[in-house]
Amino acid sequence: MIEVENTAPLMSAQTAAAAMDRVRAEIAKVFIGQKDLVDHALIALLAGGHLLVEGVPGLGKTLLVRALARAIGGDSRRIQFTPDLMPSDITGNIMLDVREGKFITKKGPVFTNILIADEINRSPAKTQAALFEAMQEFQVTLDGAAYVLPDPFMVLATENPYEHEGTYPLPDAQKDRFLMKLLIDYPGLEDEKAMVAQVLSGSTGAELSLAGLNPALSPEEFVSIRRFAASIRSDPAVIDYAVRLTAATRDNGTMETGAGPRGSLALVRCARARALLQSRDFIIPDDIKALAVPVLRHRITLSAESELEGLNETRAVENLVSKVEAPRGSASLGPELPA
Repeated sequence: MIEVENTAPLMSAQTAAAAMDRVRAEIAKVFIGQKDLVDHALIALLAGGHLLVEGVPGLGKTLLVRALARAIGGDSRRIQFTPDLMPSDITGNIMLDVREGKFITKKGPVFTNILIADEINRSPAKTQAALFEAMQEFQVTLDGAAYVLPDPFMVLATENPYEHEGTYPLPDAQKDRFLMKLLIDYPGLEDEKAMVAQVLSGSTGAELSLAGLNPALSPEEFVSIRRFAASIRSDPAVIDYAVRLTAATRDNGTMETGAGPRGSLALVRCARARALLQSRDFIIPDDIKALAVPVLRHRITLSAESELEGLNETRAVENLVSKVEAPRGSASLGPELPA
């Protein structure tokens, strides 16, 4: 296990990035391909946020969560969302212990480091809302008492495409709590062949095996790295770019509603995490550009006319990125900044 300083300012970007490289290497032992999904999951975790993933079942999302939790020395749990799932099935409840003659607190599966909310849009809004407090406040209230969730804590929620039968659209307030939304597709041919060969090597292939994966960090070490990520320099010119890009979604004829201030915050938070993964202690415009689509696409609503013309949220954000001018230079970041 690597040595990581407990005080964030004493850490270097190179030390932090090397630690995260070890986490990524451990995950790669059991999770093949889907590099963007792995990187965005690490960014969300480093930024202290949550990830929404849309795609068909069977692409290894549960395996990724278990591998990520193991790699940082934490634990994970999975909730299968169904139409009859109750909020208490997520958060827990207060129940009477008949034998002891007193009420006891039974904590739900949300009390973990990384929670996979599988097919979250198969449950109605009331059940989905049970995660609101956990995702925003990192605590759960049971019978008037607040219980703090483990640190680190992240929700990775999966959803089926809306055209699938039996799905409920996520409320805007719920979607806005997710730092990013990713759309994942089937793996490439070579990745799929490597995955099949690995899974079937010495096993039936029916189980999710983490054999060979060892913790690269402890949860405390990871929290120190996350604290360092929060100290990464955010140049005013780059912050201005992130805010202008987000504001452009609100004054655009193709969109009915745009992203709120939480979108600007999410862009900068994610940019700091991406900078750390690239061994930098400052953010650059390229960080904002690279993350604009996953950060903003679930925070906008297209106009009916745009949808009729075949425009989707991804393309709409890409159009904005191509039109909003990025800063080209900053004294604190060096002589050149990518446009």
